[in-house]
Amino acid sequence: MSLVWEQVNVDAHDAEALGRWWAEALGWVVVNDAPDEYEIRPEKDRLPGLLFSPVPEGKTVKNRLHLDFRPDDQAAEVARLLALGARHADVGQGEQSWVVLEDPEGNEFCVLGDHRPRT
Repeated sequence: MSLVWEQVNVDAHDAEALGRWWAEALGWVVVNDAPDEYEIRPEKDRLPGLLFSPVPEGKTVKNRLHLDFRPDDQAAEVARLLALGARHADVGQGEQSWVVLEDPEGNEFCVLGDHRPRT
């Protein structure tokens, strides 16, 4: 038996707008822009993807699942994401080596410290 990680589903007030934001933030491509499913992937035929689905309710509490990203340059990446519309988030993390941000609909994600090649 095997499993293939297909995608992460993200509930969104405006699935298209949030999907477009994440596509820009990650440099991914849109593979489905239907009104009830907006999906992006790293490349057209590469998994996993992010699937944005419209829901009527807004986000009200901290995410139980979030994405972590490891950039080459944390400070530059945080600045770029903030310029795209991300915001700093306080989820009680205190002083850490990672930065917690939230997307335009309030979904938290972390930008970890700079990527360092393994030796």
